[in-house]
Amino acid sequence: MVTRLTTVRPRGGRWPGVLAGLAILLLAVATLMMAGSGPAYRGEFISLGEAFNLLRNGVYAAGGAVAVSIVTLLFSLLVHRSRPALIATLVIVAAAALLYVPWQHWQRAQQVPAIHDITTDTQNPPVFEALADAREAAPNAVDYPGDATAQQQQAAYPYIKPLVLDEAPQMILAAAQAEAEEAGWRIARITDNHIEATATTRWFGFEDDVVIRLTELENGVQVDMRSASRLGASDVGTNAARIEKFLTALEARLE
Repeated sequence: MVTRLTTVRPRGGRWPGVLAGLAILLLAVATLMMAGSGPAYRGEFISLGEAFNLLRNGVYAAGGAVAVSIVTLLFSLLVHRSRPALIATLVIVAAAALLYVPWQHWQRAQQVPAIHDITTDTQNPPVFEALADAREAAPNAVDYPGDATAQQQQAAYPYIKPLVLDEAPQMILAAAQAEAEEAGWRIARITDNHIEATATTRWFGFEDDVVIRLTELENGVQVDMRSASRLGASDVGTNAARIEKFLTALEARLE
């Protein structure tokens, strides 16, 4: 007589697998929403408001994936199921990585003033000429906002200052043009002491306009720069970071 041994699964043993599948589905939906919001707006398939709604809903979906994964882990411990527990853990890690970018963006937005026009010379900012019409058609003004913006800039970005170089103006202009082209900016105009260009952000494709101005001094050439967003009350520090990076790279190139 042969006795067969049968394994009895604890009641509710299938639920961890079902919940793990739901967590994966929510994570996939969140990834599609968040990753696709920028390209969809950039391709003019949806409006900016719809893109932000898509991004926001993606964050909610990612949060839902984390919540379901936590429940999955608890169920898996109760019924001794290792595979759903592993899946839930991986989903939590992936969702955290997915949420890091918008979280970092939100954190930066809390730390900087709601300004979008940054310049090394707040008293006499470089002027948009070739790009004036494009900026007139955009929500943000072509003229520099004034003292209120200058004061907020000074408090938030005290390191944004002119760069003085001991090189020939022609050499500095050529180096500045090379840096702008290397950065992928669309150059609108170049004169003997003036460069205008447009930088486009990678994800949403927001357009920020840039002016580089050279002024000859007794002890060298002063390089001033202005970077201004066409859209949005706050640039979340993008323009200040662009100026700092560009001037640092320009100085290094000339060395």
